[in-house]
Amino acid sequence: MDVWLQWGMGPLFWTASAFMILGLIRHVGLTVWESAKAYQKAGDKAFPVGKLFGSTLHWLVPVGRVWNRGFYSLTTILFHVGIILVPLFLAGHIKLWREGVGLSWPGLPNGLATTLTWIVIATGIAVVVQRLAARDSRVLSRFQDYALPLFILVPFLTGFLVMHPAWNPFHRDPVLLMHVLSADLLIFLVPLTKLSHMILMPFTQLVSELAWHFPQDAGNRVGMTLGKENEPI
Repeated sequence: MDVWLQWGMGPLFWTASAFMILGLIRHVGLTVWESAKAYQKAGDKAFPVGKLFGSTLHWLVPVGRVWNRGFYSLTTILFHVGIILVPLFLAGHIKLWREGVGLSWPGLPNGLATTLTWIVIATGIAVVVQRLAARDSRVLSRFQDYALPLFILVPFLTGFLVMHPAWNPFHRDPVLLMHVLSADLLIFLVPLTKLSHMILMPFTQLVSELAWHFPQDAGNRVGMTLGKENEPI
């Protein structure tokens, strides 16, 4: 068991982290490259920079949507806050970074980390239930929209049990191994799934704006594709 734990917290963790970082860099590089190509072909190159910046901030800090969509927006925001803060600022995780690459930063108090963990577990389940209950969300949702939030709960729940032995009905080492392996797998999945939106989110408004700046001959090409190039619009 000790060998598996050392492997999971050592080589597997660093391999997963490298894969995630390189994968996210690739996503950003492709997005920037394709955006630049779209801009070069755009017939109208006038972009509302201020509007794009404001729209991006609105999506990154979605305070207004809390009032519009109520409970769903609140649970989603709390879920995202928890899954960002706990992995990055838990003292045990910071220790891994310090021992591995010598990096260290202030961590969360244990009480706050525990509270955030419970919030992630509760809101993760609530997000899935609300997706299933809402017809508009259910129509648009795919398998990973349900599976990813539930899988994210695995390292949080097992981590909580490891940190709180009084709540843990199982032997510590198997639970710790499940925590480590599920976390490593989740890191691997980041650039391969919708979790990549953690880095691509700031580009959504730019890409959306570019999509409406058609090339100069776009109308003629659409007409030719539809076989209606000689018909008036």
